[in-house]
Amino acid sequence: MAIFALSVIALLGLSFMTPATGISMEFEPLAHPYPRQSERDHMVKAQLLTRGISDRAVVRALREVPRHEFVPAEDATEAYDDHPVPIGFGQTISQPYIVAYMTEALGLNGDERVLEIGTGSGYQAAVLANLGVNVFTIEIVEELAQRARHTFDRLGISHITSRAGDGYQGWPEEAPFDAIILTAAPEHIPQPLLDQLAPGGRMILPLGKTLQKLIILTNTSSGIQRKELLPVAFVPMTGEAETRSSSR
Repeated sequence: MAIFALSVIALLGLSFMTPATGISMEFEPLAHPYPRQSERDHMVKAQLLTRGISDRAVVRALREVPRHEFVPAEDATEAYDDHPVPIGFGQTISQPYIVAYMTEALGLNGDERVLEIGTGSGYQAAVLANLGVNVFTIEIVEELAQRARHTFDRLGISHITSRAGDGYQGWPEEAPFDAIILTAAPEHIPQPLLDQLAPGGRMILPLGKTLQKLIILTNTSSGIQRKELLPVAFVPMTGEAETRSSSR
């Protein structure tokens, strides 16, 4: 649930050159496109391909998942714009680019088990499910969890198991996970989530309070490897993550 999350270049407002990604700028028609397909195609071309998103499965997922179905009706006209959109309860749906970037960074093949902390609108979970992975998603705001579940059911999206609750302790009964994604920012890395990461698995999260960085952690045979990716600004992770940080 990013408030604002762009690469440094985007933050400076500079123009982008289309990279040699190997992905055609002209798309094949989808078999069963949702309404507003032209807006999604434009979003992908203007916001993703020009910023280097090159995973074909991720690009297709962003083309297919109807983002406007995951935002409040009064904000639906902004669904495909290049910024986050409020979804109530002080939360947001992340901008399309950061959803694509985080998804691509996980390097998914389509048969993994993925844990998401912070369901929010459900859009990120829907994008992950579109890749064919099995998604387990937790949302601390019960009203948002219920709304997301209703949206999944209404759109017929499968491969998603959701629940309301505090995500700090993860979902131990379903662990281990091949990938874990956090869409809210803790001030420290929750150890229970690291413990639930499968060998070779990756966890991506925004980390920090005021100055946040998107980082990715890989569970290798020699321990956890950490890599910093982008400066970002996400909503804070609440619940146990917040109370543990204040007691440190």
